[in-house]
Amino acid sequence: MSSQLVPLILFGIAAGFSPGPNNIVTSHSAFSFGFKKTIPTMLGVISGWTLLSILLIFITGIIFKKFEELQIIIKILGSVYLLFLAYKISFTKTKKGEDSKPVSFLSTFFFQFVNPKSIVAGLTAVSLFVDIENNHLQDSIIFVIVMFFIAIGSQVTWCLMGTYLRKFATSQKFMNNFNHTMSFLLIVCVIMFYV
Repeated sequence: MSSQLVPLILFGIAAGFSPGPNNIVTSHSAFSFGFKKTIPTMLGVISGWTLLSILLIFITGIIFKKFEELQIIIKILGSVYLLFLAYKISFTKTKKGEDSKPVSFLSTFFFQFVNPKSIVAGLTAVSLFVDIENNHLQDSIIFVIVMFFIAIGSQVTWCLMGTYLRKFATSQKFMNNFNHTMSFLLIVCVIMFYV
């Protein structure tokens, strides 16, 4: 794995920092509620993604090869949830300083297990960087550690971006436009899963 560490990190950065459901939801949450209230949202993503990474190491090639339909079911469930989130983001009229709540820890934690982007990226990374035949344990530990720190980095980055954009939210129109943009990006994510 030592020779593959740099490619693993680069792959993780590309997958973890690119726009996707987790990052969009975190950025929207930070924009609407601020950094502090978004911490549970980020922790849900980070811990859920880390657990998903561990599970994918053990189930890759076993469950998905035997039950190909499971991938389709996960894709559909994840898509439906993302469309629901897109609707909620677009049509919830959030005002700056309003006493409402961001997406909860449990929602983002459990979403990882039906998030098509997370599952596809995780399966790809495991198949590329974890050698099942040799050094399985060592590769698995390194893989999980790298993915954990990349998840922290991407979540904090997208949260800070949402917090930064919050400074420009001087009108309800700006906030509505931001919400519609985030909603549109989630819908684009869903479309990309099927293209």
